[in-house]
Amino acid sequence: MKTNGWRFWLVAVLFLVAVLVTSLFTIRAVRQSSRLRARADEPLQAWMSVPYIARSHRVPPPMLFQAIGVQPGPPPDRRPLREIARVQGRPVEELISELNEAVRRARQGSATPTPIMSLEQGRAP
Repeated sequence: MKTNGWRFWLVAVLFLVAVLVTSLFTIRAVRQSSRLRARADEPLQAWMSVPYIARSHRVPPPMLFQAIGVQPGPPPDRRPLREIARVQGRPVEELISELNEAVRRARQGSATPTPIMSLEQGRAP
C-alpha cells in the first residue's frame, strides 16, 4: 500500500489533534458536571444569589425572595446575599438563617421536587 507522502501524514496528524482536543473537552465537561452535582445543597454563603440558592436547593425563587422580604429586582435579580443584607441594614447571617428555614419549610411541604421557575420565561422548564 502506497501512501501519498506528506499529505497522508498531515491528515493523520490533524486527525490525532482533533481527537486529542475532543478528548480534553470531554474530560473537562465531565469534571464540571460532577462539580455541579457536588454543589447541590451546599451551605449558604454571602456570595450566593437567591436564584443560585433556588437552583442548588431545588426551591422556587419567589418563595425565597418572599422569605427574606425582598421584591426581586429586574429579572433576573442576581444580587449576592451580602448586598441584599446591606440594603436591608441587617446581618447577612440573619438573612442566611431565614433562607435556610425557607428551604426547610419548602422541602417539608412537598414530597416531590418542585420545578424551578425560569426567571427569563416565567414558566417551568
